[in-house]
Amino acid sequence: MATVYLCLGSNQGDRIGYIQQAASLLKATEGINIVTTSSFYETEPWGMESENLFVNAVMQINTSLSPVDLLNSIEFIERTLGRLDKSVNNDYSDRCIDIDIIFYDNQIIDIPQLTIPHPRFHQRAFMIVPMLEIAQDFIHPVFKKTVSNLYDELENPEMVCLYGARL
Repeated sequence: MATVYLCLGSNQGDRIGYIQQAASLLKATEGINIVTTSSFYETEPWGMESENLFVNAVMQINTSLSPVDLLNSIEFIERTLGRLDKSVNNDYSDRCIDIDIIFYDNQIIDIPQLTIPHPRFHQRAFMIVPMLEIAQDFIHPVFKKTVSNLYDELENPEMVCLYGARL
């Protein structure tokens, strides 16, 4: 079983509800076992203009799915919840649900449909802060630094506020 970290986010409608529904669908997916989750965080949009704040959480799972099969399952869950399009060429827009694979064990994967570790994890406080709760000592396989070290190196972290309970 691989240890995987996912970031779940939403900035439309019932944001927490979408994340909870996504977690339920992940839990019901064969080959996925949820290990732990972070608290919810409300954050400013990153890399886009929007009046809608995001709610984000990070989840640790164990999975027997390959990285590509996991991605396919995640995309199915996003479509099931109403997500129509993924971001293209870093053109971000509001979304009811977004699920990103941050890390898959300590693997480095760079294929057309998938890049792991997440290529912008080290720049995004909305991913790093929730991960500090559940895996602050995880070592980024490219930068060879802990999540805690990467947080310390953030130059201008966007606003991150604890929003509430865990998933």
